[in-house]
Amino acid sequence: MSTPPHQAVPPQNTGHNEPPGEGRAGLRAGRLGVAAIVFFVVAAVAPMAAIVGASPVVFSVNGVAAPATYLLAALLFVVFSVGYVTMSRHITNAGGFVAYIAQGFGPRLATAAAGLAILAYTALQAALWSQYSVFAQQLITDKLGVDVPAWVLLFVTLALVTALTVRGVDVSLKVLGLLVLLEIAAFVVLDVAIIVGGGVSGNSLAAFDPSALVGPGLGVAFLFCITCFTGFEATVVFSEEAKDPHRTIPRAVYTSIAFIGVFYALTTWALGNSVGADAVQAAATDDPAGFVFAIAEAEVGPWLSTVMEILVVTSFIAMLIGFQNMFSRYLYALGRAKVLPHRLGEANAKTGTPAAAALVVGVALAIILAAFELAGADPITVTFSWLLSLGTVSLIVILALTSASIIAFFARTRLETSIWKTKVAPAGALLGFAVVVWLAVQNYGVLLGGQGGVARWLLLLIPLCAALGFGWAALRPNIDYQAELV
Repeated sequence: MSTPPHQAVPPQNTGHNEPPGEGRAGLRAGRLGVAAIVFFVVAAVAPMAAIVGASPVVFSVNGVAAPATYLLAALLFVVFSVGYVTMSRHITNAGGFVAYIAQGFGPRLATAAAGLAILAYTALQAALWSQYSVFAQQLITDKLGVDVPAWVLLFVTLALVTALTVRGVDVSLKVLGLLVLLEIAAFVVLDVAIIVGGGVSGNSLAAFDPSALVGPGLGVAFLFCITCFTGFEATVVFSEEAKDPHRTIPRAVYTSIAFIGVFYALTTWALGNSVGADAVQAAATDDPAGFVFAIAEAEVGPWLSTVMEILVVTSFIAMLIGFQNMFSRYLYALGRAKVLPHRLGEANAKTGTPAAAALVVGVALAIILAAFELAGADPITVTFSWLLSLGTVSLIVILALTSASIIAFFARTRLETSIWKTKVAPAGALLGFAVVVWLAVQNYGVLLGGQGGVARWLLLLIPLCAALGFGWAALRPNIDYQAELV
């Protein structure tokens, strides 16, 4: 039902403060400040793993302009955040962008987006778990000389992370804080060493020359940079647990984007200068896996290279803790909204943690990963590559839908009057993410590492999951995303 212009929408129940008669425990409000939410976002984007894994690809396709490409990706998220932050002042809901789409386009399209969200985050997590198992096995074999099967490390760590997530957000934060600070500290040491020494290029600013940015590899490089922001939605998902969410969430959003964008740009700029503007593209192409480690050893010493090899693995663990905490809250919100079984929409009465949803996430991931393992799929070229590509495209589609829903929401409610915040910026973000979707589909083979065949057909799961969600909402007229509008 549309709302008359300039009339506030009456607040609805968010679920974390339901009447006692309902007998349902909700998320515990007021426990997370700006720093805590930023930690979850930064952990989910895994700076160490992203720089080590993605930056060589960006360098290899777009050369010395890699830092500017990261800034361009950050700029798109800044433009998106203008409308998103404005809308966040009126909505507090753990349902992530799905709750925003519900307020813009209604429950049926929101449930279609929920189908995409379940697909996206399940695929992304399974992909990252598979990659983690290989990295962890290589680390233990190289450093300890012990040969432990990758699947053993995978399922043991998955059980531990699931237990940590079920235990509660406070415990997760302590672990995340330590791991994230360690990986950031390692790059600070490397960046300072390169900048003080000057590297081969002598702190050249050639990386930020617009003529270097606009080249034949920009599209693919930009796409890979966008994938390094995949944990951004945590700023919405943790909103119900935030202290004064209408202030905390906007601050967390801009702090996260600024930190991630500047961190990626500064570090890749230093890496490029260390090797040299003319040689960095060839160096990244020749040895993508060892590119960052070789620079760390040359600039600081073998000890930093060894530390970073260890921190890549711990970075994965931090990322997976962040993702599982976030996705369990997603399922909690969908259970509360009557999209999924109501048991998922309850939180532990003592800890305020969506324990049932967290356990379901862990079990579902174990089943999916076991299926790939039993099928004999290669953990990197098949499980990781196929599922990461599918999850990335699904998530970008959700971002485009969210941008459109922001325009629709403010056109319907008239809660804000700024044309820039309610129309221009969201339209710019919609256009930007639509271009990224096109780039992703056009370059899907690149995302897959040059593979095709069956892997390409997985893209059909995107419209299929959206259609299933839309149809499910048509059969369940009692779906209610319960966003609190103020």
